[in-house]
Amino acid sequence: MSNGIHVGSVDDIEEGEAEMVSAEVTGIGRDIAVFHAEDGNFYALDDECTHETASLSEGWVEGTEVECPVHSARFCLKSGEALCMPATINARTHRIEVIDDEIYLHPDTSGTAA
Repeated sequence: MSNGIHVGSVDDIEEGEAEMVSAEVTGIGRDIAVFHAEDGNFYALDDECTHETASLSEGWVEGTEVECPVHSARFCLKSGEALCMPATINARTHRIEVIDDEIYLHPDTSGTAA
């Protein structure tokens, strides 16, 4: 059993999709996007694009990157690195844990592949 926030089952988030966990649930005052990347792993980033207010969970996932739906900034899901303009600030990552096909989020804990 994990002490993280239960996000759901691995089957709840289709590969190449994301789910937003609200700030009320995360307990840190920020929404967090949980992504099921095309490499089969789960990753979590702050849901807000660092360039301008936009939800990354509504963006497009390709491989292990997400593209902001507003201005096409791209971020690495593994590291949060801003990969192209107009974003110049990296996104904050959060640790994801998968236990018995259940996804757990650990807000404000550095993220790594699960």
